[in-house]
Amino acid sequence: MQPLNTTSLDTTPTPSVLLVDDEEHIRISAGQSLELGGYDVVTEASAEKALALLEVAWPGVLVSDINMPGMDGLELMKKVQAIDPDIPIILITGHGDISMAVNAMRDGAYDFIEKPFSTDLLLDIVRRATEKRALTLENRRLRQELEAQNAPGPRIIGNTPSVQNLRRLVFAVADTPADILILAETGSGKDLMARYIHEHSNRRSNNFVAINCGAVPESLIESELFGHEKGAFTDAKARRIGKFEHANGGTLFLDEIESMPLALQVKLLRVLEERTIERLGSNELIPLDIRVIAASKTDLKTMAEQGDFREDLYYRLNVVRIDIPPLRNRIDDIPLLFQHFSIIAAAQYNRDVPSISAERMHRLVTHDWPGNVRELRNLAERYVLLGESCTFDFDNRPITDAETGKMTLPEQVERFEKMLLQAELASHGGSIKDTLLGLGLPRKTLYDKMQKYGLDKNDYKP
Repeated sequence: MQPLNTTSLDTTPTPSVLLVDDEEHIRISAGQSLELGGYDVVTEASAEKALALLEVAWPGVLVSDINMPGMDGLELMKKVQAIDPDIPIILITGHGDISMAVNAMRDGAYDFIEKPFSTDLLLDIVRRATEKRALTLENRRLRQELEAQNAPGPRIIGNTPSVQNLRRLVFAVADTPADILILAETGSGKDLMARYIHEHSNRRSNNFVAINCGAVPESLIESELFGHEKGAFTDAKARRIGKFEHANGGTLFLDEIESMPLALQVKLLRVLEERTIERLGSNELIPLDIRVIAASKTDLKTMAEQGDFREDLYYRLNVVRIDIPPLRNRIDDIPLLFQHFSIIAAAQYNRDVPSISAERMHRLVTHDWPGNVRELRNLAERYVLLGESCTFDFDNRPITDAETGKMTLPEQVERFEKMLLQAELASHGGSIKDTLLGLGLPRKTLYDKMQKYGLDKNDYKP
């Protein structure tokens, strides 16, 4: 399985066709026609083998003969609909099966093709079915995103392409059992991302257990992870349940995985491979149903090449990889994030959410944010507490020509205009009426500019 990452993830799945027919010549001829038509084709001679390949959100179309030994096409259709009722199913019929195929369409089949059939007919029906499947999956993804953004708990805030890609990747893997590797700079939100994945997965009702591998002494970390029996070592006065066992059924988050001792990395690799643990001082194997999310602020591949991290563990963790972009690479999200953190701080300290001027917003978007989102959150909290007396000069560092000189004059004007709109929307909680009055703009002009800059009033509502 190839690693997934946010820089290479293609959000449009390759159209796939699963062709099921017990006649070899049909599998060969129809399969070749579909491959020439640009589809990824898998052929199977039996319904039983085909069924094992399908899962929820599979981005493809099923083409199946009706009359086959063992499980026939109609029974296969019912079982596929139980997995995902929106998978388009195209049935191949003989002359005597027409009425049967028509009844199958009433039961949810997408279409049927009568033998012998032309290549053009097959390609046309499959094309329409794959378009329908792609639209269904996209609508499903958008509904999931909307529900997640409005749900309580951790949220991924932002509308830049990199953040939208992050959300798509999370939804693609959230309900799978795959372990995940998160790579990000300090302060970028690795812990929040891990919690977000857990809360939006089918493991959300079970424990989320986090441990910082760099904060636990090397002499204690093995006991912390695996637990121990009474008498396993000098101070083991009672049985202790370790983090792995406590997270059983849920998610274990290993932060700063790069700090884990090499000797313990061997044991972690074994747990990931076998999904069992032994408490220290015990010979009993404890089975685990667990997802492991590991996070690092350093390049583990480089560490592995230098001998500071086990290469086999790196590749075992790097099945699904999430790269969280640093804040300086998503500056268009800064106004929205600042507003979000200001609202949280205002609720915490029982203060009003202060408005922010365009000049101060300009300071925010031209800062390089070495502390990433954590630094921005702390600044928003100070601003809620101190108001106008809170400095935005970042250690008295003036804005230099180099910061603005990277853009042309029209680009700088557009950025300033966008910041003005964002600041006004934020100060009025997304109210279009108050924003119109504050900026002195006609309604149509405001809507045109909001559309131009991708601004949504709902993002600024308290």
